Amino acid sequence: MTPQEMWNAYKKINPSIGDEIDAWAFGVEPDLLADLVLKGEKTATASAYDLYALEGELLPQEGTFDIILDSQNQAVCIVEITRVSVQPFNQVSAQHAFNEGEGDKSLAYWRQVHEDCFAEWLREAGQTFTPDSKVVLEEFRKVYPL
Repeated sequence: MTPQEMWNAYKKINPSIGDEIDAWAFGVEPDLLADLVLKGEKTATASAYDLYALEGELLPQEGTFDIILDSQNQAVCIVEITRVSVQPFNQVSAQHAFNEGEGDKSLAYWRQVHEDCFAEWLREAGQTFTPDSKVVLEEFRKVYPL
């Protein structure tokens, strides 16, 4: 299903969402992570704060809706952002790691995987990752399909 088709289907249920679509895929393993969201096992994500400024992007906003895409840019589901916070990488909680639903859901696994990704992405952008680097933490709930 295309993002527009999914948005139109959900708009029949929730007309207040408007017409502006924000659709994106997870940067690493988009199919696996989108499937975890679809199953309700993944209800959070994290991204490197410094990349928002470098790319001129606004931070995610609570109460907005996003379409999660697979690796083929097909719509998998729609989520509502329920919470957004910014904190140092080394202060991310075990609960947040668990909510991301990846690997064994432990904080140790989360730190290993995310440090590798963030370090690479920041290096590509001419930045340096440190344990104090800020991360954007998002929590969301799947709203479509139910």
